Amino acid sequence: MAQQIKEDRKNLYIASLRNCPTSPRKMRLVADLVRGMDVAKASAVLQFTKKHAAKDLDKLLRSAISNFEQKTGERWEEADLIIKEISVDGGRVLKRIQPAPQGRAFRIRKRSNHVTMILDSVNPDFRERVSNKVETTETEA
Repeated sequence: MAQQIKEDRKNLYIASLRNCPTSPRKMRLVADLVRGMDVAKASAVLQFTKKHAAKDLDKLLRSAISNFEQKTGERWEEADLIIKEISVDGGRVLKRIQPAPQGRAFRIRKRSNHVTMILDSVNPDFRERVSNKVETTETEA
């Protein structure tokens, strides 16, 4: 079972962003814009989106593309990459105190999030070529 999962993950290109100081709700708004998009189109959308979370997601997308190039040795332009999956989960919550009227105090929750982005190639010929290349390098080592 674990071996099968490991084999499946060889053809996925993953990048993650941990403890980003933006609320998960705001990050999900931007993540929903690019989910399932082509990588080049998603990068253009993120560059021209006026939300602060778009900068973090654009940086994460570039990291995932770099992971792809490092893992396969191929150029990302030739691979027809798409954003297969992007998930935004809640991170740690910093609790702060805000003074309130009449001696009371309100609690302020400063939320953060974790984002995981998975890229995959749409082109099946490219997938086969890369998987064969990975298998040959493992047998040589």
